[in-house]
Amino acid sequence: MTAAEREFDLVLYGATGFVGKLTAEYLARTGAGVRIALAGRSTDRLRAVRDTLGDGAADWPLLAAEASEPSTLKSMAERTRVVVTTVGPYAKYGLPLVEACAAAGTDYADLCGEAYFIRNTIDLFHKQAVDTGARIVHACGFDSIPSDLTVYALYRKAVEDGTGEHEHREELGETTFVLRGFSGGFSGGTVASGVELFQTASTDPDVRRLLGDPYSLSTDRGAESDLGPQPDLPWRRGGTIAPELAGLWTAGFLMAPSNTRIVRRSNALQDWAYGRRLRYSEAMSLGSSIAAPVTSAGLTGALHATFGLGSRFFRVLPRRLVERVLPKPGTGPSEKARERGYYKAETYTTTTSGARYVATIAQRGDPGYKATSVLLGESGLALALDRDKLSDLRGVLTPAAAMGDALLARFPKCGVSLHTARLT
Repeated sequence: MTAAEREFDLVLYGATGFVGKLTAEYLARTGAGVRIALAGRSTDRLRAVRDTLGDGAADWPLLAAEASEPSTLKSMAERTRVVVTTVGPYAKYGLPLVEACAAAGTDYADLCGEAYFIRNTIDLFHKQAVDTGARIVHACGFDSIPSDLTVYALYRKAVEDGTGEHEHREELGETTFVLRGFSGGFSGGTVASGVELFQTASTDPDVRRLLGDPYSLSTDRGAESDLGPQPDLPWRRGGTIAPELAGLWTAGFLMAPSNTRIVRRSNALQDWAYGRRLRYSEAMSLGSSIAAPVTSAGLTGALHATFGLGSRFFRVLPRRLVERVLPKPGTGPSEKARERGYYKAETYTTTTSGARYVATIAQRGDPGYKATSVLLGESGLALALDRDKLSDLRGVLTPAAAMGDALLARFPKCGVSLHTARLT
């Protein structure tokens, strides 16, 4: 059965979870005319969610599916053009669904920031997905669309300016994502994924090696240029990133170890379109107060300790105790808090000729919850409806490599502001 002949345009799997419900609400508001179904373990719980979504979702079918019963995932994948999933931790629950979608030629989008899980899906299912025509797209939330799409937008801007079209075209060189403003938190699902990753790293040296390799998600590790160290959690004065940030201090950004690898995979998937000299890093601004240098050094040091000692930490501390003090999956902030949240980020780049650009992205809503549900919902809709704007790539992809143009076209109408400008 071809994608056009399928019963549904989009199935949302995990609709009873906290972010799943927010994504369902978003699709109910924006998906008029789209053939949508909700899926999860319990049709009773799905029905309760559907009953809160208004008349537009009243007729959405409900599908029983769960990771422990692969036949239900196979049936779900074969009935739809796209599966959008919020069911994590993905390393624990995700592989059977990726397998089902790769086999059925069904496009797939998730919120995964787990590099080891993504590497597994590449190794196990990339070739099959290429053969069946499936797009398996990871990291379609706050982790990692702002990072991935700002770099893609900078590349497109350089091409439009004529600095990237000739035979020996320019490359993006030193490129840094800077989180300038942020209000909100990380979802319980994101925290659970981090706990799962650290637990695995505590006993598996292969996972620790993968987490230490900046090109661990590359299409061809041997083809990557040797650009020297690319630390995930740098501590820098803002002026060393861009003159516009002079006087500020920055620290490492918690999501950088995941986001940076997604951006580098985007470059490799597109035949290194951004250039072989791309050096990409991420940071968060801590302002210019007298305490900023100390705060910057302390926060960066704490993050280095977390990532560097995390495996030993989880080896000696009981998992049950860790889970008691961290946010729980399926929980989240109040509607008022979600509405009050926001993020703003700037990505600076210098090309090989010395031209400087910035891409600025901003969105209202708690980044880990409301903003993420919008980004995931739009990713699913782009895969289902904007086939003419998607890239020709198939397999295990990234947001920019799969649907960069489609997302850039969708952003203005969904409240995501993304603008690029040449600085010098």
